[in-house]
Amino acid sequence: MAPQDISDGAPLQSWLENRITGMSLDAAGLVALADLKIIEERTALTGSSTYLDTFVLCPGMHRQQHATGLNFSEFPAVAALTSGYVFRVENPATVFFLQKIGKTGHLVNAEVLQVSSTKSVLTQFRSAWWSPNPSFASSTSYLATVSLTMLAIGFMILIGDWWALAFLTTLMLSRSCNIVIVRRRSQVGWKGAPEPGVKGDLLVLLSQDRWIRMKGNVDDLKAVLSGQWMRDMTFTERSMAAIATMLVYIDAALASNAQQTGKIVLMVLLLVSAGLLSFSNDQIKTLQMFSHSIRAVGPAKAYKRRRDLADELIKETGREDWAVRLGMINTGSGSKTDQGVQVMM
Repeated sequence: MAPQDISDGAPLQSWLENRITGMSLDAAGLVALADLKIIEERTALTGSSTYLDTFVLCPGMHRQQHATGLNFSEFPAVAALTSGYVFRVENPATVFFLQKIGKTGHLVNAEVLQVSSTKSVLTQFRSAWWSPNPSFASSTSYLATVSLTMLAIGFMILIGDWWALAFLTTLMLSRSCNIVIVRRRSQVGWKGAPEPGVKGDLLVLLSQDRWIRMKGNVDDLKAVLSGQWMRDMTFTERSMAAIATMLVYIDAALASNAQQTGKIVLMVLLLVSAGLLSFSNDQIKTLQMFSHSIRAVGPAKAYKRRRDLADELIKETGREDWAVRLGMINTGSGSKTDQGVQVMM
């Protein structure tokens, strides 16, 4: 039987169905359950989540609360080159970003700045819906992901595929739950005693011999290094997160009820959105968190061995106690400092 022409008044859905034959996509909804970390990485790089993220539907979206594990349990040692104190980076999102910009055998310089300290209604509204990013490519690909979801919703309404539309709205409901939880958890908490006007100079020793030198005001450094990024979930938040996760699994099971055209659109939406958001994350060169930013400045400098780095910084700072406490030099190599590690919170 020859397929009907859409110009003859046949519904768009029937016209498309007649052209898609011999292909079964009953398990298309399972794509949403792929264990990707794209949403988690986006949460860490932006420091929180915005309500516009509701329209960002990618595989692995049900794992957003696991973003605190992106540092792979690494809490690197860091030394204050100005005072000699040694402590740890306690913020997993900051560690993840430093791992991202670090390079084995190289020293990377990073700058920490305060982005905004205003608390106007307009500023709060804008931050609730949009994460500022200086990268045009990152912002464009992110908006393309949002637009794809909106187009998919309109297309499902146009062809009358209500099961596919229900699939999308359920995923958006799940995303909304996780967004609310993330925003509640990522509030500014304890950051140590304020030290206004004091400049800081830190050396971070990451795994795989990656070295980061961070400069900025001490209070700005504390904002992104100390305390908690996302606090532990309350019972209510854990329950909401569990419901959001179950919605994704139930949604994947019910996706088989959608029309063949709808299944294809859903699968393409999830896959293309994953690619666009992954590209957007890769183009983010600045970490945003608690109204502060971290970005790499200048080219990375290579060293043949770690001792060369230590000697250069000792000469520059005029003190070696931090190098002894980090284990970069031996106490018997001319050090005049006390042995041991001094930890300051």
